Amino acid sequence: MDVVVVGGGPAGRALARACAARGLGTTLVDPYPERPWRATYATWADELPDDAPVAVSTSRSRAVTTAEHVIARGYAVLDNERLRWLPDGVRVVAGRVVDRTGTSVTLAGGRRLTGRVVDATGAAGGRAAQTAVGVVVPAAEAVPFVGPDEALIMDWRRPPAATTADPTFLYAIPVSADEVLLEETSLARRPGLPLRELRLRLHARLAAHGIGVPEGEERVRIPLDGRPRDEAFGAAAGWIHPATGYSVATALRRAPVVADAIAAGRSVRRSAAERAVRGLRLRGLAALLALPPEEVPEFFNSFFELSGSLQRAYLGGHDDLPGTVHAMLRLFGATSWPMRARLAFPVQSTKSTRTPG
Repeated sequence: MDVVVVGGGPAGRALARACAARGLGTTLVDPYPERPWRATYATWADELPDDAPVAVSTSRSRAVTTAEHVIARGYAVLDNERLRWLPDGVRVVAGRVVDRTGTSVTLAGGRRLTGRVVDATGAAGGRAAQTAVGVVVPAAEAVPFVGPDEALIMDWRRPPAATTADPTFLYAIPVSADEVLLEETSLARRPGLPLRELRLRLHARLAAHGIGVPEGEERVRIPLDGRPRDEAFGAAAGWIHPATGYSVATALRRAPVVADAIAAGRSVRRSAAERAVRGLRLRGLAALLALPPEEVPEFFNSFFELSGSLQRAYLGGHDDLPGTVHAMLRLFGATSWPMRARLAFPVQSTKSTRTPG
């Protein structure tokens, strides 16, 4: 084999498809290749490549902070079955990697695979995490939260029940023509907010509108400050955005570029711009974690009052250093003086010291 991709999530499969399309002999190692994907993958529609497997999309989005913001930007939910798809040219090996080098992997049981190895096993390490609990309800029942042809990116209004001061928001997106995912989300906490607290808050929101709790739930935990690895792809390479938890759109866009580098024998290590942007965004994460819970909605109100281009610069490209710097400076200048002091000199998170873990 020319290349061995370790990890069968959305990023690993995107890279395997791209490598196979370039004629490379490609093996994908996945511990559980037949296991269904329970997660909902969604992102801003304009960050996806043209061939992305979109299941549902909206033409606009909305955020509720200390005010309501209508965002003239579409949102898209990806089709998991098409996201999982691999061409016949990709060999899938079920197994757990117990040792690896740059040119080989050894599986539990002793089987050895050779080829250029790319790590797509996801984020590792770190303490800060985004956590969420969600349920899918009929679209007609979700009307109190989200309207037709829109995605509710975040609603920071406090839920009717909560046992901690930690700020959370409601995320509501259509997942089919007649169903909506309602998800209570803790954007960032060190350590992640326990799921039981998120479940309590979500159920309280539903009960306030007379909505029964359906069977089944989606559970989310996304490491935000994991340690990036070299010769890696996707979240393993540090592509999770510390302020949003997004990484799949970046992986889908970058898969052809990285496959070209592999085909040419070039390194897939992070560039200096990528490292600098990630460093700045981790600085932003530290500042967000340091804000008192009651100031978090105010912070995001300032963010959504920025121009659309500045919002895209900060939320988008993982290697756009000038855009990231410009957006962060403008956001800093738009906040109040007390908040500026906390953003400039973040201290240990109030969300980890004032609340139980």
